[in-house]
Amino acid sequence: MRFGSPLPRKHSRIEIIPLIDVMFFLLASFMMVSLNMSKLNAVKVDAPAAATGDKDIKPNVFNIALKKNGDLFIGESNTTLMNLGIVLSNRFHGGGTNVPIYVTGDRDTPHGAVLAVLDLVRRAGIQKVSFAVTPEAK
Repeated sequence: MRFGSPLPRKHSRIEIIPLIDVMFFLLASFMMVSLNMSKLNAVKVDAPAAATGDKDIKPNVFNIALKKNGDLFIGESNTTLMNLGIVLSNRFHGGGTNVPIYVTGDRDTPHGAVLAVLDLVRRAGIQKVSFAVTPEAK
């Protein structure tokens, strides 16, 4: 004969829905933090404002910066126009034509200096060249 307890027996249960909610929250938090950790290695320039400008510079692009006094930078390192041509031909020799290149310049950079850089980039066979601007405040 089997005697039962007068108290109802509780079965333990693992609730998985709150666990899934916590995991999605952690995933979203880590994704947001990792997006804000990307650092652009570039020289600070006073780029001109444009109505169609977007902030879309990514950290894995090749950035060439021109200062108004004629200084030329690849990333954060100072270089000359001749060295820029050598670096471009060495780095993108062969199938490197789909690499995006950003040319940034001060608002008062001479037009001839920008065209000289653009000419070197085109001679290296690179087709995707963008000019970085500051988006206008709306």
